[in-house]
Amino acid sequence: MPVPARGSRRFFLVLGAILLVALGVRVAFVLGVAQYDEKFYDAAYYELQARTIADGHGYVDPFQFLPGAPHHSTPAADHPPLTVLALVPTVKVGDALGFGDESTQLLMRFEIMLVGLGGVALIGLLGRELAGDRVGLIAAGIAAVYPYLWVNDGLIMSEAFAVAAVTGALLLLLRLVRRPSLWLALVIGIICGVAALARAELVLLAPLLGLPLLVTFRREAWSRRLGIVAVLGVGAVLVVGPWVAYNLSRFEDPTFISTNDGIAILGSNCPPSFYGPSTGLTSLDACIPKRPPRGDQSVASRVYRDRAFDYIKAHKGRAVVVELARVGRDWGVFRPGDMLDWNQAEGRPRWITGLGLVFYYPIVLLAIGGIVVLRRRRVRQWPLLMPPLIITIGTVLSYGQTRFRVPAEPSLVVLAAVAIAALAARWWPQRSPERSPTDEDPESTLVSA
Repeated sequence: MPVPARGSRRFFLVLGAILLVALGVRVAFVLGVAQYDEKFYDAAYYELQARTIADGHGYVDPFQFLPGAPHHSTPAADHPPLTVLALVPTVKVGDALGFGDESTQLLMRFEIMLVGLGGVALIGLLGRELAGDRVGLIAAGIAAVYPYLWVNDGLIMSEAFAVAAVTGALLLLLRLVRRPSLWLALVIGIICGVAALARAELVLLAPLLGLPLLVTFRREAWSRRLGIVAVLGVGAVLVVGPWVAYNLSRFEDPTFISTNDGIAILGSNCPPSFYGPSTGLTSLDACIPKRPPRGDQSVASRVYRDRAFDYIKAHKGRAVVVELARVGRDWGVFRPGDMLDWNQAEGRPRWITGLGLVFYYPIVLLAIGGIVVLRRRRVRQWPLLMPPLIITIGTVLSYGQTRFRVPAEPSLVVLAAVAIAALAARWWPQRSPERSPTDEDPESTLVSA
């Protein structure tokens, strides 16, 4: 299978042009739509938490510092910290420049937009690393205009960070597969740790990328294989460990990545989520008590988890149907039209969700074709299949929502680009052949034996 020749000037020139298109699409969304979003959802938490930390209050419940609130410093870990911590410098810059709240919020959106642009570039590089310049440029082109990617880049949410981290980890893993390196394994582990601090379910990224290497590196001694996997794990722990230690020191019950799991699980395992048209979704208003249990967030999370597990035990016969509905919603094969209304509550207008569906189904079909192409060419594609597996596991444990699929979108885009490039090659062959992995390294493991 072709692998990109390094230093291709043409590739980077075209990629630069694609990034300009991606920039235009995202700026138009931010200025024309996103900045007028006034709905209350997770974005409010990220913004307020960043402002609370910038004001010197630390990582505490930001809603306690709203006007009229008691201003109590109660520990909080509603979400993993990466998005908030990335926004704190932007808040400080806005304050230093004398910006008002609205201007600072817009500055936050532009910061996340730049992260999203980085994600587009990384998707292009991932496609190039896997299958050559043509695939890389096609993948970047799709990512530039794919609504389910650019819509996240104008919202104050974690998805843009997750896309960049996951794509970066996959890119480096492909290089590690071709040429094993302890140093590269460490960097991949660090990036996996960063991904986990963006979205909690991505804590699975390090083990699901690392453990298969024990089989992939068949030409390496077992001590070498175990060393690479261990170093990758150490890299992830180095990043996630301080946050886990911080949480263990300040909550009553053991808390690792976030305290939001209890709310998510209870809201997804109650009557509205098990029966009727909302099967497979979540219902916080109907299922979460107005007054939380006594104790801090960790205690409330434990109580909610226990209630959810009790409900599941009492409705075992329905649980399998609900799980299938969740996965079906996540992958757009069960009541996809519901997302048109559902996503509006999270800053995604109906027309964007609908436009995203128009893109999504052809991309999925092409991605399946890309898997077939890679299998026929005996190229390992398992790294790209790990993010879809992770988000499916996360969905089974929570609820179905197209937003949760975002960390898997780079894999879909790159695999679709492989299929498009294979079709295009029949009519427009490339003038100069690109190198195969064995041209560079006869011990390459990218090509299956």
